[in-house]
Parts: sequence; C-alpha cells; structure tokens
Amino acid sequence: MDTGNQAAEPIAAERVMIAAFYKFAHLPEFEALRQPLQQRCEDLGLMGTILLAEEGINGTVAGSEKGVARLFERLREQAELVNLNYKTSWADEVPFYRMKVRLKREIVSLGVTGIDPGSKVGTYVPPEQWNELIQRPDVRLIDTRNRYEYHLGTFQGAEDPETDSFREFPEWVDRNLDPAEDQNVAMFCTGGIRCEKATAYLLERGFKNVFHLDGGILNYLERISQQDSLWRGDCFVFDNRVTVDHSLRQGDFEVCPACRMPLTDADKQSPDYEVNVSCPKCVHRLTPAKREGLLERARQIELAQQRGERHIGKRQPQ
Repeated sequence: MDTGNQAAEPIAAERVMIAAFYKFAHLPEFEALRQPLQQRCEDLGLMGTILLAEEGINGTVAGSEKGVARLFERLREQAELVNLNYKTSWADEVPFYRMKVRLKREIVSLGVTGIDPGSKVGTYVPPEQWNELIQRPDVRLIDTRNRYEYHLGTFQGAEDPETDSFREFPEWVDRNLDPAEDQNVAMFCTGGIRCEKATAYLLERGFKNVFHLDGGILNYLERISQQDSLWRGDCFVFDNRVTVDHSLRQGDFEVCPACRMPLTDADKQSPDYEVNVSCPKCVHRLTPAKREGLLERARQIELAQQRGERHIGKRQPQ
C-alpha cells in the first residue's frame, strides 16, 4: 500500500520507448527465469511489469530504445521465445514506478483449465482486413476487454460483455453465444493476448469460425489511418499513460489512485470525488487505514508540486 513516503524525483525530459509483448509458449522452468530476468531489466534501466507462467510470458517495459532491444536479444536466446516480438510506442516519461517480474498461474487469467492457445487458436486477421470482416452482417463482433475499457473506446458495432475481469468472460460466452447460431465470431483486445485465449475457449466450446485481430487494437491503430478507421475513442493501456489515442499518443484520462479505474469528467464533478484520494466508484469501500494512507500520499504530491518536482505515483498534467 502507498503510505505517502515515496521520494520525489525530477521530471524526466527524454523520450522513452514502451514495448508491449506476449507469447504463449511452454516454459516448464519459468520460476528459474524470474530472478535473472529481473536483474537483466534492472541492469538495462528498464521499468515495467513482466508475468511468467508455464504457459508463456506477458509484459510491458519502458526505457531507452537500446535497453529494450538488448532485453529482447536476451529473451530470444530462450528456444521457446526465439520468435518473440513486441509492439512499441513512445512517451515523454517512464509510465511505471519500478520493475517487477512476477510468477503467475496464467499470463492472462481466464480461469478455465485445459485452454492452450499454443495448440488451438482462432484465425488471425491482419488490421488491413479487419474492417471488411467486422462490417459483414453475419459476424458478431465481441470486445473481450472489461467494461471500463469498452466505455473509453471500442470498434464501431462491437458488443460489450460488461465484465469486470477476463475471468467472467467464459460465463458470458456460455450465456450469450451459441455455436449453432453464431457461425462467425470476431473478437479483439488491447494487444492480442486476451482474444487469443478467448478464441481458444470458443473453439473448445464447439464454435467453428472464430476470428481475432492480429496484434490487437494497438497494432490496428499503428497500421490503419484515422481516416479509414472504425475505432472510436481512446484505448486503455495498463500503465500510467492510462489511454492512448489513435496516433498512440498519451490520452487525457487519469486513474483513481485508490481503485485504479479511469476517471471520467462526471467522476471528477461528483461530490464523492476527492483529488488524489478516491472517486465515486470506490469512496464507500475504503477502510480508514487505506483512506489515511491516500490522504498522506495526496499531501506528499502537493508538497512535491510546490517544489516543482514529480512525486512518484503522480502523473503530471500535459
């Protein structure tokens, strides 16, 4: 828990590279990779989060272009990760506070055993062919992300499963989709990992024609011009940028420090909103200890701003 005792640091001036990546691969000795990978990232000056599981690797890191390239040179020395690729974007400051390599049961948590995208997965659709597919009247277009991500931006005509976590997605599928009636199902997510697993689940459930956007929304935004785009709004990303726009530039949204949910204009105008403390979504769920910690953090942020410094944990206004 953030106790408000974090140090302040000077505002970074250099542009940093952000690399998002994942790969489903059989890594039976994944636990042994954690400490060497943590050390390698720290030596290269990278920050971010990497998840390791027996089913593969998933992460986002930020730092210098050279540092990112050297990390992937090392990762590709693993035979199972030789073809590991990453998608890049740029920011004015590092959108993470530290470097964490974590061990997990799944690199993306669906909560259903026996689902292996490495052996069975839906049809990859490149961004250049995505518009044509999702405009077909016989295709159901499903956003596999969570409801708050959907409301920040999605593809024109996409259905919202209204889930709060990916683990709820299988139940939604079982209630709302039918292999006999839904002959063509297209799905998408931020970078591709959730919809890969979602397509594998649908194939296990007997669906025949299952498609997913290759490289996810981020790949689409990079390769399709805004003039030709069917994307509407911003795309939520899992770092301190909060969202990116169609040009992959940092959006204007902030997140609540207590619950980490994106803050809308309506949230910030609510009497239940307290700057740098909590929002209407979580204010009534805070324990006294949590609230006191957040209040102290807010005081530290204000003091750092008065000194012209950036408090770690506080995104600077653009």
